[in-house]
Amino acid sequence: MKRISNSVIALSLFIGIANANAQERKQLTLDEAVQLGIQNSKSLKIDAAKIEEATADLLAAKNRQLPELSISGSYLYLPSKPNIDLKIPGVSSAGGPEVHQVAYGSANLSVPIYSGGRIKYGIQSAKYLVEASKLSTENDKVAIAYNVAQAYNNLFKANQSIKVLEENLSASQKRDETFLKLENNGVIARNDRLKANLQTSNIELQLLEAKNNYNIANINMDLLLGLPEATEIEVDQQYIDEADDVKPVDFYLNEARENRKDLQALDQQRKAAELGTKSAKAENLPSIVFTSGYVAADIPKFLTIYNAVNVGVGVSYNLSNLWKENSALKQSKAREMQLSATNELLNDNIKLEVNREYQNSDYSKKRIAVFEKAAVQANENYRITKNKYDNGLATMTELLDADAAQISANVGVINAKADAALAYRKLLQTTGILTSK
Repeated sequence: MKRISNSVIALSLFIGIANANAQERKQLTLDEAVQLGIQNSKSLKIDAAKIEEATADLLAAKNRQLPELSISGSYLYLPSKPNIDLKIPGVSSAGGPEVHQVAYGSANLSVPIYSGGRIKYGIQSAKYLVEASKLSTENDKVAIAYNVAQAYNNLFKANQSIKVLEENLSASQKRDETFLKLENNGVIARNDRLKANLQTSNIELQLLEAKNNYNIANINMDLLLGLPEATEIEVDQQYIDEADDVKPVDFYLNEARENRKDLQALDQQRKAAELGTKSAKAENLPSIVFTSGYVAADIPKFLTIYNAVNVGVGVSYNLSNLWKENSALKQSKAREMQLSATNELLNDNIKLEVNREYQNSDYSKKRIAVFEKAAVQANENYRITKNKYDNGLATMTELLDADAAQISANVGVINAKADAALAYRKLLQTTGILTSK
């Protein structure tokens, strides 16, 4: 029996240690959570790959201005004697040597001199597109920062709701004990005591729902931040006071014009499209290259060639351009028109978004005052109702209703402050300065 008891104790200790290790607690401020979310974002890893792709396109564009050098060589074996008929006056091919193998090699060099600007435009356009990819990544960082803030806010609200409900559940359970004694002493009716028990059960259900919401919000945060799913995050509520420093709406409109990365990325795309149009026009111009080559050949017993060096200039022009319409030019101009219209639409949307989120932020701040006033009223109403009930001037139903209103009002104050802080972050995201706050 002693051996069994020792085994049970050891197993219990092992399970306790395992559970402690499985549930890691991590305290994070909102700004720390945002940085961690950006650092571990899978979306930004995709963006990094897009930047690499755009950089590779830039390298390919730069390579087009470099010389092209190629070397080739061949060896041929002729199993049968070829018929050779020389057309050189005074030279006969009759009785000539038997040729059974041929070896030759060549080296060719070409250097672009003029291409109508296509190479230059291609390099500049690729540079703009690389910058556009980087700016798009910065825009995604701002969106990720807000998503993390939203998840953090949900976690905070769920956690605060649990605290309020646990306090009220404890008070309600103590009240149930008191009412049970009063019922046993014949002071109150059994029906009144059951109403109080029902109120306690309702608070328990609300608490279960709040804990479920908290667990879901915590898992969501773990995934956003790249943490193990068993990590329990402890939030810091200091962020709910940051909404106090709100400036006039014109400030945010000006900041949006200067800092919105999607607007800046679109500007880079428009510059690249303009160069694309110039490059398409250059398709109708000739290309000029400097060429040089070296040829060597050896046909045993018949012919040997070496030091055959050539230099020259090559000109190419596609004559079909004279009767074919330049479809690439039309496509590029259409692209320019599309980006121009997109730019106008984006500017209008930015104005709308900034004004809307400014109004939402102002509205959220005003809601706090209303909820705080309601909480004061609800708490005072419960105090008065409780005194009246103790003196037989109020019913049990009135007391429980006052208690429920008090719980709702107190939770409402917390949620209103959290929502105001999140609305302020949304305003900063719309302005494009959320990650630099």
